[in-house]
Amino acid sequence: MNKPDLHPESLMMSYGYRPEWSEGAVKCPIFQTSTFVFKTAEEGKAHFELAYGLRQPKEGEQVGLIYSRINNPDLEILEDRLGLWDEADDCAVFESGMSAITTVLLEFLQPGDVVLHTNPLYGGTDHFISEILPKYGIESVEWNSCDSYEALQQRLEAKLQGKRLGVVYIETPANPTNTLYDIEWGKRLAEHFSSDAHKAVVVVDNTYLGPLWQHPLKHGADLVAYSATKYIGGHSDVIAGAVSGKADYMQRVKVLRTFLGNMAGPWTGWLLLRSLETLQLRMERQAKNARLVAEFLRGHPKVEKVHYLGFLDENTPEQYAIFRKQCKNAGAMLSFDVKGGEPAAFRMLNSLKLVKLAVSLGSTESLAQHPASMTHAGVPPQRKAEMGITDKMVRLSVGVEHPDDLIWDLKQALEQA
Repeated sequence: MNKPDLHPESLMMSYGYRPEWSEGAVKCPIFQTSTFVFKTAEEGKAHFELAYGLRQPKEGEQVGLIYSRINNPDLEILEDRLGLWDEADDCAVFESGMSAITTVLLEFLQPGDVVLHTNPLYGGTDHFISEILPKYGIESVEWNSCDSYEALQQRLEAKLQGKRLGVVYIETPANPTNTLYDIEWGKRLAEHFSSDAHKAVVVVDNTYLGPLWQHPLKHGADLVAYSATKYIGGHSDVIAGAVSGKADYMQRVKVLRTFLGNMAGPWTGWLLLRSLETLQLRMERQAKNARLVAEFLRGHPKVEKVHYLGFLDENTPEQYAIFRKQCKNAGAMLSFDVKGGEPAAFRMLNSLKLVKLAVSLGSTESLAQHPASMTHAGVPPQRKAEMGITDKMVRLSVGVEHPDDLIWDLKQALEQA
């Protein structure tokens, strides 16, 4: 009987690890070491040649263990497993989501380049693109959900004027509005403004839907970025980031990661290996809970609007079309507008008993926060208005608690609004 191709959720338990390597331990140990011993000087030379990108690997050749800033067994096994969800050629894990995002942008942008990015973005990403990159001569163009493809192309042509389009950066769904963007549009634009000498790179931040509910590489992305703190970690006990994608791009990402020194450590790798084993279970439960919570909020008299992917329909044809094409599920993230603005939203947040008032998302516990004054506090007021981030908006990450308890907590808190 032929062995079938196993599903990722099955491979999360064993892929990339053999117990006989570690005294029969059923789980990969924590390799708490800074450096690794070479068998010969020739082996050491070969390992460094690959790690520093000095030559292409021979058939079947891989980078050997050198130094934990470059590679570590916990990280390599983790990267092998994480890449399965996206069907990626390779994967790299970082100490935070922002270190993953900034490493990618620094690698594929140079002075004089332009980055096209969707709007809104996570506050940290927005700050890096709008405040940090201009110091290095890198400009940006915003892509808004109301833009037609033709208008966006014309805006880019007017901005470029002999400059290069370096990166198309797409955050979809957007944080915190759940706005969707068409990855295939991004790919078309990248190809239109590329040449034989230079290829614009399409990067998708897939944090909101995680590696289960959206697979950007299948829709034209070259690289996928995650805050692995969120669903991949999923227990609010680790900070991490990840990038997966095509081999030639990933080699460049890993080389820069080596010299920036922002790769994750063995403890982080081990914690994420543990979390990957329950990724599908957690995300499925969270998505089911979110649907029930969103239905409750939509019917509550003190809630003005619920921003939830599961409510998209023919009344929002552009967004609905993207959802049906790109997304496998509505996920567990939603935002809602509380009638009465910030004072009412704050009273509601201060009255929560089960849901935690905290930033971050994608964890087993439900978390609520106020984007305008918290995660997006550093975004100028005018830009927040353009992004649709208002003082009445509350962002909710739905966890794995019993849905009846979550609805009870939100109901009693809204009574205080």
